Amino acid sequence: MCGRYTLSSPTDLLADLLELDSVPDLAPRYNIAPTQEAAVVRVTGETGARTLDLLRWGLIPFWSKDPGIGNRMINARAETVGEKPAYRTSFKRKRCLVPADGFYEWQATGGPKQPFYFRFEGGGPFALAGLWDRWEKGEGDPIETFTILTTEPNEVVAPVHRRMPVILDRETMAIWLDPAIEDAERLTPLLGPFPAAGMEGFPVSTFVNSPGNDTPRCIEPLTE
Repeated sequence: MCGRYTLSSPTDLLADLLELDSVPDLAPRYNIAPTQEAAVVRVTGETGARTLDLLRWGLIPFWSKDPGIGNRMINARAETVGEKPAYRTSFKRKRCLVPADGFYEWQATGGPKQPFYFRFEGGGPFALAGLWDRWEKGEGDPIETFTILTTEPNEVVAPVHRRMPVILDRETMAIWLDPAIEDAERLTPLLGPFPAAGMEGFPVSTFVNSPGNDTPRCIEPLTE
């Protein structure tokens, strides 16, 4: 699964990667956690333009009676996302990109789990495959939420965890966001593990275990 990630890259790099005219100033985030708001990029409206918006992490399907379900819907398995009732409508019509520059996975060690941080070698932003939805039941304001797709791990992540988030490159980002594409046969092949070459991972302090800790200390390599 992917239960925490980071986004601290400069806005000009994000704008270039995501093909946006501009990106608003975003506070550096070193420990984005479920139920928190985070940036996503989607195509809405008739113009086909990409927009960056803040949505809550943890997808609430539009048909759900209980918004609390979102607390458990932080990830969607790429292998079954087109079949599950909670995700299949969004898979067809409400796909998004989740900008990030690293993510955490926890390794079972027989004792306390050890967190690892994964990123591109040398750093830099990338886009995770996501789905979003809009929940409008009740008297309050509508709630827009998202989930992150996961897949089999590549060779860098596999020694630590059985899953990793789906990372898209520029070509697959464009296909993923295209509202005219609803065919699972075109979408599913995009959702495999990202090539291991150019990625790195290293252990970090359990300081990251608390969602309240959101500082550069979270991504500092653990020293002996």
